[in-house]
Amino acid sequence: MAKSGHKSGLAASIAKAYTRKWSFLAAFVMVFFFSFSILSSMGIVPEAAKEDTKLSAARQTASALDALPKELPLLIEIPSLDMEVSVKNPVSTDAKTLDAALLTGAVRYPTSAKLGEEGNVILFGHSSYLPVVRNSAYKAFNEIQDLKAGDRITVSGNGQAYVYAVEEVYKADAGEDAIPLTVSGRMLTLVTCDSFASKSDRFVVTAKLVESYPLTN
Repeated sequence: MAKSGHKSGLAASIAKAYTRKWSFLAAFVMVFFFSFSILSSMGIVPEAAKEDTKLSAARQTASALDALPKELPLLIEIPSLDMEVSVKNPVSTDAKTLDAALLTGAVRYPTSAKLGEEGNVILFGHSSYLPVVRNSAYKAFNEIQDLKAGDRITVSGNGQAYVYAVEEVYKADAGEDAIPLTVSGRMLTLVTCDSFASKSDRFVVTAKLVESYPLTN
């Protein structure tokens, strides 16, 4: 009987120990999540947790971008330059065809990306600082060299507006006039152009897609 009582007492002790163990774990989990929420509100979440959150947000952003419609550009607006220019979309890459299109506004290079598409949307436009210019298309891209990093450029298609933030502005000489068609991400490049057959110096602006929203009728 003594042995039986001893076993019963041992079993009870083990049961109590397990109960205390699980109670401790439950309390620990509650304290951990409470502490995490406090740290998060104070902006001092551990770096690993921040990286996980950033990764999740990046995946959501990438998914949203992938869902964007793929459109041809029809209008470019740059508020900081008070600029609004129509965009033509010729199919041929023939220099004469493209030069003719430049007489009516900006021109998307035919083999470059569409709006909302992975790659580089390349738009060319004339610039002129002559005192008298009869055709306003010759001044389509006047002053794009004055853009600053962070300035917004909005390019619209049929139903969606795509907002880009300027990343770089530079002058390309005759030996540096190649504009990459394949890039990482969704980019916009603006280029001043005397003629598609010309190798003259030109200004180049690169910008990255940061926002998109539906156009209202």
